[in-house]
Amino acid sequence: MAASNIIHKKIVCPKCGEPTEADLHTSVNVTNHRDLRAKVMNESLFRWSCKNCGYSARLTYPVLYNDMKNRFMVYLIPRIEHFQLADKQLEDEFNTLKHIDKRIVPDFNTFKEKIFIFESGLDDMALELTKLAVSQTVSKKLGTEVTEGYLSMYNTENNTMGFTFFTGENKEPYVQSARLEIYGKSVSVVNELAVKDKKLKGFIRVDREWAENILYRYKRGKQVARQNKETESE
Repeated sequence: MAASNIIHKKIVCPKCGEPTEADLHTSVNVTNHRDLRAKVMNESLFRWSCKNCGYSARLTYPVLYNDMKNRFMVYLIPRIEHFQLADKQLEDEFNTLKHIDKRIVPDFNTFKEKIFIFESGLDDMALELTKLAVSQTVSKKLGTEVTEGYLSMYNTENNTMGFTFFTGENKEPYVQSARLEIYGKSVSVVNELAVKDKKLKGFIRVDREWAENILYRYKRGKQVARQNKETESE
């Protein structure tokens, strides 16, 4: 696959109204051109400036990130809500690839987090479940609902990972660390309950909603097992 697919598009400046050309990277292969990875993470690859007045903005559009070395793809499709991508042309193009994690994400923060997760050699399904559990702990500690957060640190030497959550109306950042044993437990749960999802060939969305469903099934399973055990002992 090519290092990057670029399309040229005219953009009308929202400040001065003048049209100007922009190069949009619709796909990026960081295995062949590693420098593109940094430009994605600092978002400079998506920065556009008007040649007439100098107005600058980040362009948000669909872009496919491909890391062949670490065997994952992340497809940013702004505001997408579907669990699985319905794009036959794209699925046919990558249908023969084996053992590749393929994800769709709706925004830049999640886009960059997924890249960090896979580069760290982590299972993003188990990571989302871990993040959910840690966010619930933070919610109890702060007395407020916590729904938005991202993996911000992973240190095997210290046996910890850290998450940055955004809390309250002002989205104040709150950092919470967790022992890797919690992640290890999540891996076990995912391997038991997410077998079908792991076998899906298409691009899927693995996020908090997905993790909440897995957690519900896990707790429900434990409840049923406990009830069965109580029935047998009667």
